[in-house]
Amino acid sequence: MKLIIQIPCYNEAETLEIALNDLPKHIDGIDEIEYLIINDGSKDNTVEVAKNWGVNYVVNFKKNKGLAKGFMAGLDACLRNGADIIVNTDADNQYCGEDIEKIIRPILNGEADIVIGERPIDQTEHFSPLKKKLQHFGSWVVRKASNSDIPDAPSGFRAYSRDAAMRLNVTNEYTYTLETIVQAGRTKMAMTSVPIRTNAELRPSRLFSSMFGYVKRSMLTIIRAFLMYKPLSFFMGLGTIPVIGGVALGIRFIVYAVGGSGAGHIQSLILASMLIIIGVLVWVLGLMGDIIASNRKLLEDIQYHVRKLDYDSEKEEN
Repeated sequence: MKLIIQIPCYNEAETLEIALNDLPKHIDGIDEIEYLIINDGSKDNTVEVAKNWGVNYVVNFKKNKGLAKGFMAGLDACLRNGADIIVNTDADNQYCGEDIEKIIRPILNGEADIVIGERPIDQTEHFSPLKKKLQHFGSWVVRKASNSDIPDAPSGFRAYSRDAAMRLNVTNEYTYTLETIVQAGRTKMAMTSVPIRTNAELRPSRLFSSMFGYVKRSMLTIIRAFLMYKPLSFFMGLGTIPVIGGVALGIRFIVYAVGGSGAGHIQSLILASMLIIIGVLVWVLGLMGDIIASNRKLLEDIQYHVRKLDYDSEKEEN
């Protein structure tokens, strides 16, 4: 059983060695532990620090491509190098390395394929009161969108089984954390969370420049992911609103018409017709989206089998 711990890096020369030193060298049930960094276009000596420390693999981007693309490139490299379990952690030593054993244990026990580390958000001193509330709110929205019970959706400290990693797809360019949970929840992957510890802050977060920007991009990511996997539910709910309004106005016009004053309320009839047509068109969009989503599931299934053949053949060669 091989575990590969991957770390996305962008100009992390000052903190990377601290994070690497905190990682486990042995875990019961794991035969081999290897380490991989994703160098996301760093302009400092991040790669030199990693190589001097003894990192096994380096994935290099010549230009910064963002966290989501780095995460997927890391998964691909881990799978090609024979990983049975993949752990993703941060280069700023935000997470306690000893807890890696905790987040892989449900996978080793056959209880889950994806495990998310639940941070003690309310006890984290360097999180402002606003950030804590937004973290809780964002996780609640993701739970509703993914139909899951993950309490800390933005957490980047997580473990994936080989099978789960081969099924993942990230389409946004912002972050993988939210979209992958929605995908896993809606495709019914076995997913759970475990409480983990965090370390003192070594540097400010680079994921967002402002709280407003973080909220906006996170909400767009969640909505987009939900639309990809449950378009019918979204558009049926959206289209029902104008239909109800149109029906209400139509009933109002009929009441007036029966009373003999319908001629003075033709505008209501026109508006009712327009609202019902708009609602029906939105429903049609939902049906079309559902057909596209069904085709997407077929393509994802094909992609999974192609990946499995590809990665398994490379694992046998290694």
